Amino acid sequence: MRAAPLVVLAFLAACNAQPSPVDTEGADPRVVQARGTLAESEQATIAIFETASPSVVLVISGGRGPGGFNNVEISSGTGFVWDEAGHIVTNNHVVQAQEIIVRPPGGEDIRATVIGRAPQYDIAVLRLERPTQARPLALGTSSDLRVGQATFAIGNPFGFDQTITSGIVSALGRQLPTQEGREIADVIQTDAAINPGNSGGPLLDSAGRVIGVTTAIFSPSGAYAGLGFAVPVDTVARVVPQLIANGRAPIAGIGIVAADQSIATRLGVEGVLVWQTANGSPADQAGLRGTDPRGGVLGDVIVQAEGAPVRRLADLTNTLDRLGVGANVNLTIRRGDRQVQVSVPITDISAPQETQSSGK
Repeated sequence: MRAAPLVVLAFLAACNAQPSPVDTEGADPRVVQARGTLAESEQATIAIFETASPSVVLVISGGRGPGGFNNVEISSGTGFVWDEAGHIVTNNHVVQAQEIIVRPPGGEDIRATVIGRAPQYDIAVLRLERPTQARPLALGTSSDLRVGQATFAIGNPFGFDQTITSGIVSALGRQLPTQEGREIADVIQTDAAINPGNSGGPLLDSAGRVIGVTTAIFSPSGAYAGLGFAVPVDTVARVVPQLIANGRAPIAGIGIVAADQSIATRLGVEGVLVWQTANGSPADQAGLRGTDPRGGVLGDVIVQAEGAPVRRLADLTNTLDRLGVGANVNLTIRRGDRQVQVSVPITDISAPQETQSSGK
């Protein structure tokens, strides 16, 4: 019973004790150090972005529903101002819907119309319903690119607009298949981060000039994996004026239907096996012979074009594209046990033509 007062006294003493001093070391605000001048490489990247980004637009496409884009799947990509008239260049696969909207940086949505398509190059041109104040981007050339030089991609990956990524030219001369069964030649490979939504945007060099139009990525997951591709600007600069003027770009050809590569391989054929020729086509008039399946007679096999080996159809079509409609292509063909040299005019094969399958 006598211990209770001692407990009370101990409690009161504890209440009256002075608190332990608080350690305030490090609690004062840190002083911000002056950064100094940005590195030249940083300044250069900033200048490229600030100069080019106002001319890069978001392209939104979707089907027409009761409320415009209501109840439809909407996709987005990128485009950029091509000329003083305000035409927008983008990828053909970006604008496959009925309704197209272009959104300039910080601006209002503008309806757009596709006035030209070149599926064989995955390029399309848009005309806006009303003008935008954005200036056209400076054009470079893809003919003198070198592996290792800097690249910059501006676009709208995953809908995040006005994004810049940087890298290098990883490789040149790549071949990229298109929906038309052809291949785009001399495609630029870059490791600048390119993701879904970047399609149709500009690939720039260190001078801020357009050197390509980003068009595809290689990725098992669908996201950036270090392999991006761009249509070379020399091809774009050749095709876009044709799209603006005519709504289409000629498809260079000689009027043949080539056998499927798997069939040619099974037959032990190395080259382009002529399966059919179009009546009255340059190939027909030059005497190229198609395959006669019933008689078991193989047609001509194109093994060289302009002295370069032809191992697959892309080798031939790339040569035809390079020479252009109106030129002649010199072919070496294997006919049975002998080789024959022929010169065949290149024509625009985009219009349907009648074909024949005889082994003439």
